[in-house]
Amino acid sequence: MLAPLLWEYRGRVALALVLLVLAKVANLGVPLALKGIVDGLSPDRAVLVVPVALLAAYGLLRLCSTLFAELRDVVFVRVAQRSIRRVALAVFRHLHSLSLRFHLDRQTGGMSRDIERGTRGISTLLNYMLFSIIPVVLEFILVAAVLIVRFDWRFAAVTFAAVAAYVGFTIAVTEWRTAIRRQANELDSRANTRAVDSLLNYETVKYFNNEEFEAQRYDRSLARYEEAAVRTEASLGLLNVGQSAIIAVAVTALMVFSAQGVADRSLTIGDLVLVNALLIQLYIPLNFLGMAYREIKQSTTDMDRMFALLAEHREVEDAPGATELPAGALAIRFDSVDFGYEPSRRILHAVSFEVPAGAKVAVVGHSGSGKSTLARLLYRFYDVQSGSISVGGTDLRELRQGSLRAAIGIVPQDTVLFNDTIGYNIRYGQPQASDEQVQAAARAARIHDFVASLPEGYDTRVGERGLKLSGGEKQRVAIARAVLKSPRIMIFDEATSALDSETEKAIQGELEAVAAGRTTLVIAHRLSTIVDASLILVMEQGRIVERGTHRELLAAAGAYAQMWALQLEERSGGEAA
Repeated sequence: MLAPLLWEYRGRVALALVLLVLAKVANLGVPLALKGIVDGLSPDRAVLVVPVALLAAYGLLRLCSTLFAELRDVVFVRVAQRSIRRVALAVFRHLHSLSLRFHLDRQTGGMSRDIERGTRGISTLLNYMLFSIIPVVLEFILVAAVLIVRFDWRFAAVTFAAVAAYVGFTIAVTEWRTAIRRQANELDSRANTRAVDSLLNYETVKYFNNEEFEAQRYDRSLARYEEAAVRTEASLGLLNVGQSAIIAVAVTALMVFSAQGVADRSLTIGDLVLVNALLIQLYIPLNFLGMAYREIKQSTTDMDRMFALLAEHREVEDAPGATELPAGALAIRFDSVDFGYEPSRRILHAVSFEVPAGAKVAVVGHSGSGKSTLARLLYRFYDVQSGSISVGGTDLRELRQGSLRAAIGIVPQDTVLFNDTIGYNIRYGQPQASDEQVQAAARAARIHDFVASLPEGYDTRVGERGLKLSGGEKQRVAIARAVLKSPRIMIFDEATSALDSETEKAIQGELEAVAAGRTTLVIAHRLSTIVDASLILVMEQGRIVERGTHRELLAAAGAYAQMWALQLEERSGGEAA
């Protein structure tokens, strides 16, 4: 997934690698210049002039080593940040493309933590792979070449053996640590999920006086993460000690060889300094290589869960060659639709009905009868198990989802708002709408006067999930949002359930005006709101048991007539009270 992103910026990557090589060559020149300086100042060489050129070269090489490394980072930062942006955006878009079933099962806190760690891991992976692994390998090759050319075989043999032992030990222990790290990640996500879930349900926690219960539940998750984190840190200590032991043995052996060479005059003091400087230059980044490998493994572990989200199957996808909705008014048709959220639990049984273009059809029934499922299927949040649903004469499965959903507006029963302003939430129906259009939609929903009375007006923030507004105010924002969208199909899913009787009567005329000329599906609890529907469907346990106009259903004296009588009785009782 990252390779195409690197290829897109191949020029920058190539320049960064060139700067990397220059930095390492300059870095290798530092100990060579130092050897020349030491030998030039040695008394037995009887040098009368201080090696000014070598001193200047020494300083210049040190400067170039840092300069090229910093330039490399400046050149490459655009690549790393653009890669993070692209992958994060791909995950975000993919999550929005997944079915409603996935999002009903998800745990928001854990998922957001997975994405956060995963995007951070991308930057770590790119930087360590390109600027830690490659530089160490390059530096090892250069140092080995100097040792082979200038010293006997023992120097190169010890160096190669130490590097092999170091790399082998690091890989073996890091693989063992990876399982511990993966468990720590899982427990961290679980603890974060608990915290977010509890805070999102703040009011429920307060209603039942369960603050301490929530704190203890969160603490149990933190305690499990604490144990995993302790094991992770302890294993890191073991790794560091082992790496240091390997390096210490190798450095000691090479310094012994160098000291023997100086003693028998086969090597100079400058050679001893050169060997020491070369080893320092090799083993410091080699020690960094151990950390780099750990970070790379940790990054890939962190990225695992984020990329698992990208691998999630899209339950509902556009068919190849999916078409756009035709222009004009649209008819809706359900034909022998069977559907269940789970294979073992069927919700709808052979449901068939039609909403003619521009007509208003209402669906009523008790809770759990499958009314709201009709709206979800019409939006194609799920595909039916058998039968078909068509809009404008075309099966939903042959339509492009974006085209279908752009033509439908909904006022849901449970309105959830973004944690932003009232104006933003209304404008969400049409993001490019002007302030005048937003206010016109608010007037149609009978909420403009309320908003205008607020100190900050349309800039008033609504809080998390709109909790700063009452149920009725939230529902009127939802109505304004749907009005602003100006769709060809309207769905009212118990749109006035959160409104009091007076407000409901006031807004009912506006809803009828909004629905005028549009194909409208009304899912209703209050039967008084749908008496003018051209067709009323009565549902029980996922089946349509009655259909007809208000008058026809009352005359049939069936389930609808019983519901009507019951609601009249409740209304008269409420007025009497």
